[in-house]
Amino acid sequence: MMEEKPPNSSHGPPGWVTARNSSSSSLDLESVVQPLALNPWDVVLCISGTVISCENAIVVVIIFYAPAFRAPMFLLIGSLAMADLLAGLGLILHFAFVYFIPSEAISLLTVGLLVTSFTASVSSLLAITIDRYLSLYNALTYYSERTVTRTYIMLILTWGTSICYGLLPIMGWNCLKEPSTCSIVKPLTKNHLIILSISFFTVLAVMLQLYVQICKIICRHAHQIAVQRHFLATSHYVTTRKGIATLAIILGAFASCWLPFAIYCLLGDHSYPELYTYLTLLPATYNSIINPIIYAFRNQEIQRVLWAVCCGCFSSTAPFRSRSPSDV
Repeated sequence: MMEEKPPNSSHGPPGWVTARNSSSSSLDLESVVQPLALNPWDVVLCISGTVISCENAIVVVIIFYAPAFRAPMFLLIGSLAMADLLAGLGLILHFAFVYFIPSEAISLLTVGLLVTSFTASVSSLLAITIDRYLSLYNALTYYSERTVTRTYIMLILTWGTSICYGLLPIMGWNCLKEPSTCSIVKPLTKNHLIILSISFFTVLAVMLQLYVQICKIICRHAHQIAVQRHFLATSHYVTTRKGIATLAIILGAFASCWLPFAIYCLLGDHSYPELYTYLTLLPATYNSIINPIIYAFRNQEIQRVLWAVCCGCFSSTAPFRSRSPSDV
């Protein structure tokens, strides 16, 4: 016989935890029938979603409004911003639906949105890394139709794969009927979360390898420039160090945000305390806050448009100096 659930069950991230018996301690994305007490962790995640949405909405509007931002590198940055924007909206919607409009069907839809958006965000980071590597490795042929075609292919693969991952819980691969198969994030199954974690580690390994190659190319180019222009060895060292430090910050921010949650997804199960899930999930959402700063707001063209908008003199046809992804 099933144990009757107490009326004061605890809960977790926006819609991620709902009514359950007192022996359960995993993050739950199922909806509830009885009212829930407000959880401070849910509020923090909702606030994170709001910040994420605002930041990335600015980037999306700038890139898709201005015709000047149609270069491959800006399309990839736009894809990243769109994915993070959807992730932020997903966090807000989950919070709203769990506390104000509880519904199992809507909960599954918002879960699918979050899986899709975060997967697309990580995949877009990989696509940007590939684009940066190719812009250095094939510098002479980068500005060609092949690059545009390759960019669209990466975008199609990124969003196609992400949507497929997001549809899995909606199409029935969830643990609503078999609680024993639940992961630390209900109603996602343990196997589903393992697949997502392995995919993340694969992306991280590929990005690490690509950034190692990029560092080698930067060092080689810096040395060649130093020789041609008779720069001092100190100047060559400073230039190389700055380039490598930038790449280390980019990769370090990505890894530090997602690694705790990815590792916990592999090691944890539905019987673990929900606090551990909150503590590892929250840093993962911070990656979507950092992304616009690293990949968009540091770009001089985007900075120029932002200043122009603030001054009220923005023109979507304003010319921009063509730059390579390695400058972004």
